[in-house]
Amino acid sequence: MRPRKWFFAGLAALALAGAGCVHTPGRGAKDSLPPPPAGTKWELAWADEFEGAVLDETKWNRLGDWPRRDGYWVREDACLSGRGTLLLRTRKDGERYTCGAVNTRGKFEHAFGYYVARCKLPRQEGHWPAFWLMADGVNTVGNQGRDGTEIDIMEAPWRDGRLTCNLHWDGYGKDHRSAGTNFCRPEVMEGWHTFSLLWLPEEYVFYVDGREIWRTAQGGVSQVPEFIKLTEEIGKWGGEIQKAALPDYFEVDYVRVYAARPRRLK
Repeated sequence: MRPRKWFFAGLAALALAGAGCVHTPGRGAKDSLPPPPAGTKWELAWADEFEGAVLDETKWNRLGDWPRRDGYWVREDACLSGRGTLLLRTRKDGERYTCGAVNTRGKFEHAFGYYVARCKLPRQEGHWPAFWLMADGVNTVGNQGRDGTEIDIMEAPWRDGRLTCNLHWDGYGKDHRSAGTNFCRPEVMEGWHTFSLLWLPEEYVFYVDGREIWRTAQGGVSQVPEFIKLTEEIGKWGGEIQKAALPDYFEVDYVRVYAARPRRLK
């Protein structure tokens, strides 16, 4: 086996060469925030700009190695590019297909606020990227989603600009409930775009590039802290992985979470 240092350097080079363009850093860029709740102002509560050469594992858990849908989540498929981005790779490894995933479980869990990620979507079929929130209480039945909802801020299983936002609650068995919307933004298949969620105690509002996509209170609205997930998934929802020219990459420039803090009286 080659040294791990070579692996990460090679992975970054492959990703950047495959992208065919220069990364435009989001470092210092201002997000277009919606108005905060009355009497509050937005303050940055948590962020990762993915600087440096190694993923900050005080913030993130790299998931794997274990089966996931029609492939495997593998730790080595999640790393930094060395150019200010997170790379989640999808590849063929012998007879199996693998991909990368990270989450903040046990390291950052938060309720309410504005969540935003700046991303570049992959191009090959058979897999899909997602930016989502999760809580252990999603498996609890009886209080709708108030004790925890899977909140899918963005999933992109298609390669024609169609995207989907979804909510799941009351477990994943016979009591499972869900709500969602599909929409089309062809421009997201080129370059960098932001995907975001305004999570209020009484509703969710989803955005792409600062434009509102979906507003809903279905599922009762989660009232508990949730952790962040950035993942790749391999499965037929995204097409036939056997037809994909691999490796392929989901690239994330930054993730930021803003909290509504009380304004100080002058």
